[in-house]
Amino acid sequence: MPISDLRAIETFINAIELGSIRRAAAAQGVSPQAASQSLAALEAHLGVRLLHRTTRSLALTTEGQQFLEAAQPALAALTRAGDRVRNVKDAIAGPLRIVAPKYSFLPVLWPLLDEFCQRHPEVEPDVKLDDRIGSWVQDRADVGFRIGLPPDDDLSVRRLFAMQLIACASPAYIAKYGAPNSIEQLASHRCSTFRHPGSGRVLPWLFKVEGEVVSINVHPAFASNDAQLETQAVLSGHVIGLLSGLSAAAPIRSGKLVPLLTQHATDHMSVHVYYGSRAAQPSRVRAFIDLTVERLVNSTDYVLDARELAMAEAKGRKKASGKSR
Repeated sequence: MPISDLRAIETFINAIELGSIRRAAAAQGVSPQAASQSLAALEAHLGVRLLHRTTRSLALTTEGQQFLEAAQPALAALTRAGDRVRNVKDAIAGPLRIVAPKYSFLPVLWPLLDEFCQRHPEVEPDVKLDDRIGSWVQDRADVGFRIGLPPDDDLSVRRLFAMQLIACASPAYIAKYGAPNSIEQLASHRCSTFRHPGSGRVLPWLFKVEGEVVSINVHPAFASNDAQLETQAVLSGHVIGLLSGLSAAAPIRSGKLVPLLTQHATDHMSVHVYYGSRAAQPSRVRAFIDLTVERLVNSTDYVLDARELAMAEAKGRKKASGKSR
């Protein structure tokens, strides 16, 4: 039913309850002429006369009485439904559907979810982690995260921070096997590779050389389609890995990992958050987006600048080399 018909029915009911079309028009904030035209259009649509009306009085026809008895409870139910939806929209409660990449993203997403759920315990997160690029509509998502290029859909997108790729090894690995001093020397080292969960393709290592991003294929001493498992293999000293800053930043800062070949670390990709129109968003969705922007835009938690990387590499190489003697 068109909205104009619903407004006409509301005018009809108000006119009966208030005793005149003029009062009904005032209650709805329209002119008496507009209200009268609306009623006439409703009668034309139904093909019956609902009211006997003069300049001073109104009276229901038989058909009008029948229509009133059926329309009053239906309109009241619609009003309650609208109020209920508006109340849910304004409450920071209910389901919150989030889609995000599985690759290395748990260290980023969990602190956000933890803080948000502590602030708003009535919210019910429904999280889908998947490295395959899905459909925003089919996923029925409220908020999405993506690494790399932002989505092409008609969505709002906000860049959060750069995602680095950093070659890393544990101090134990360097003490046992040494550390490469050039990209070419990786050929003589034990390296890990990441197999994309969606395509099954083994991803090459990416480095920045003279301002350009180049791809290097390494022989895998360890391969996995799970970034957390690969990180554990690197932390345990089995291999050198090309890890994202999402996984590597904290272990590098704590000394558990040593960044290598830091002059070639890349930051050509970014992490984005995306979402639908803010005008129609429930409060719980707006609140989560606001927290995401507050915590992650230009965050240094997962990004190390060139100076910090170089210092961590020099310190880690020196410490690990001392242990190997």
